[in-house]
Amino acid sequence: MPLRLAKIVLAGSLALFAFAVTLGNITDYGTNFAFVQHVLSMDTIFPDSTLRWRAITNPVGWHAAYWIIVAGEGLTCAAYAAGTVTLVRNLRASAAVFNHAKSALYLATAIGFLVWFMGFMVIGGEWFAMWQSKIWNGQEAAFRFYVAILGVGIFVALDDR
Repeated sequence: MPLRLAKIVLAGSLALFAFAVTLGNITDYGTNFAFVQHVLSMDTIFPDSTLRWRAITNPVGWHAAYWIIVAGEGLTCAAYAAGTVTLVRNLRASAAVFNHAKSALYLATAIGFLVWFMGFMVIGGEWFAMWQSKIWNGQEAAFRFYVAILGVGIFVALDDR
């Protein structure tokens, strides 16, 4: 039982984390939108960088990218919340049933990984050269997020007996 409770608490914690991030991005739109705007504009990368041709300087593109990120964070939250509730409902079920109840958490882990690894490390970090910016570089935070997500995902995936 303690192992199952730990899985529920950790999954629920990630649901709360993704909720807080989503809520923050919606309620503090301007501040968080500025981050996306500067990363996509590539206006704070090295002055002599030859990668600037990749920049998106259209406000419509900035807003679209921002809402894609927020949607991904919201989906991460919803999937973790649904998965946590499903585990709670199956807390005393057989091992086979409890293991099967983890499906939404696998989906949540995949979505969260895509948001913070693919979105912030691959697209933002490498394609838009966010790593070159001293001001608008979210790679360290994104790393902490997707490593936590992967760690919990691996822990939850361990078979219950």
